[in-house]
Amino acid sequence: MPDRRSVLAWGAAAAAAPALTACGESAGAARLTRQTKRKRGQKVNLVFWTWVPLQKTVALWNRTHPDIHVDLQIVPGATNGGYQKMHASLKAGSPPDLAQIEYHTLPEFMLVNGLTNLSEHGADKLKDEYVDWQWKQCVFGGRLHAIPQASGPMANFYRKDLFERWDVEVPRTWDEFRKAAIKIKKRGGGSRITAFPPTNAMWYASFPWQRGARWIRTEGDTWIVDFNSKLSLEVADFWDGLLQDELITVQPDLQSGWYRSAQTGHFASWLGAQWGDALLRGNAPDTKGDWRVAPLPQWEEGQNASANWGGSCTAILQGSRHPEEALEFAHWLNTDSKSIDLLVAAGYGWPGARIDLEKSALGKRDPFFGNQRYNEVFEESDGQIDTSWKWAPTNTQSFDHIKDAFGRAAAGRGTLVDALNDVQGRVLDDLAAKGLKARSA
Repeated sequence: MPDRRSVLAWGAAAAAAPALTACGESAGAARLTRQTKRKRGQKVNLVFWTWVPLQKTVALWNRTHPDIHVDLQIVPGATNGGYQKMHASLKAGSPPDLAQIEYHTLPEFMLVNGLTNLSEHGADKLKDEYVDWQWKQCVFGGRLHAIPQASGPMANFYRKDLFERWDVEVPRTWDEFRKAAIKIKKRGGGSRITAFPPTNAMWYASFPWQRGARWIRTEGDTWIVDFNSKLSLEVADFWDGLLQDELITVQPDLQSGWYRSAQTGHFASWLGAQWGDALLRGNAPDTKGDWRVAPLPQWEEGQNASANWGGSCTAILQGSRHPEEALEFAHWLNTDSKSIDLLVAAGYGWPGARIDLEKSALGKRDPFFGNQRYNEVFEESDGQIDTSWKWAPTNTQSFDHIKDAFGRAAAGRGTLVDALNDVQGRVLDDLAAKGLKARSA
């Protein structure tokens, strides 16, 4: 059995993906996955936990695949209780066959041997049907441990009507973004260019990601922590300046007050992920026709870099008795054209499968966005994401530290630069508490 520290680091065998391959039955998974032999005509029942409303998609599967029935069970979203429920089921030896897990949380499940090695069940042959960078998010130790479902390429949702009213150009660079913010503060009658959500660490991470920073990497069996690198602090300093000059409003995002602000024009743009289109459409209906989508501002003129916010996979948890049937469903769910159209309608995000945009529901003009084919912007964004960004097996704790520290900074107690310097030490402590070797860059 290999040394635990080497098992939990990103090794060379993983190429560009993290290697957190566990061995044997470890704490967190009371039983291992085993395939049950089926008799001819025998029906298989699979249990699938997700917080996305996939009822129509699963119903389509059940109608067209009568020999493999999927029981869809809606669980609380992610850290709102969903992951706790999944970990509890692993420990109890009674996990669902399939579960939705966000990419940034996969290493935490690998840490407790919670995921089935799908390469052992023939999944590697499916690689060419998926977006390469999303596929790599699911590879650990050179083996696939989940099926890509969706991601969140970033762009700039902006109110075309407000930008034109205040004679503001859509910013192409972050310097132009600041200049536009100054104009909007002067001309907008209380409006601001955007809202800063201090408790959304995942949203914020997309900006150092775009800048080329790397919060986490490994050297051999050692985790290298770099939350306060030069590039990362440069990004924090930029947002500090916007906050200190009151060029942006501080407001928790994706809540009722935030949606009212989107509806009333309290902020004129939102730096958001592709899956945010459904949120704007559903929660700011009176703004139909006013929104457009543009690429993220660039840190340097002429650059063409983007980043990701969110994204999930379909995982087969350790302990399933039907991994081959579960893999068949997971692959169909995320690649079948009819399934993808239903997933798009459910607002699940940018597909993990390679698609022909023009033939997909995503390629249509949308009246809410002024008949813009706005997903062309996200398609380009998806191809500009730096795939070397990785997550640690203590990422949930890291996000909690960022939320706490950024909350203090947004309230005037310190700066975002101070916050990241503080988070740096806390992340080192978290990794050490897991028995992992870690040091600052």
